[in-house]
Amino acid sequence: MNLITRIFHAMTQVHPPHTLMVHFPIALTGAALFFILLAIWKRSKILEQVAFANISLAAASTIVAAIFGIRDNLVFYGGIAPNHIAKIILASMLFILTTVTAIARWRNKDLFYTKSTKTLYVAAFFVNFAIAVVLGFLGGIIVFGF
Repeated sequence: MNLITRIFHAMTQVHPPHTLMVHFPIALTGAALFFILLAIWKRSKILEQVAFANISLAAASTIVAAIFGIRDNLVFYGGIAPNHIAKIILASMLFILTTVTAIARWRNKDLFYTKSTKTLYVAAFFVNFAIAVVLGFLGGIIVFGF
């Protein structure tokens, strides 16, 4: 039990938990982009469904990462971490765009197969991943400096 208590203390009081959680939206948006590109290449319905699942999970994980990010900014950086305003704005944009992409696809299962919507749908995956990469870079500045 002592080991579990020490691990919990380290995760909540010593190390910022945001650094653990932030990898989920980055990886999930990257995986979503990868699978949507594979779906285009292979003309595969299942790969498009995997991309949809990844973008949906990215939306949910963005909320968790944001909550821990705001908490860690207050606890570890006194509310003045470098670029924290830009990160909040970009994280909000990422959440909105991943959520809109997932809901649009959930409501219209043929979104990927309709010529008029396919380009916008695929472009959303690129933009989501680009925002996640910029957020990761700005987070790296907080942790490692510029």
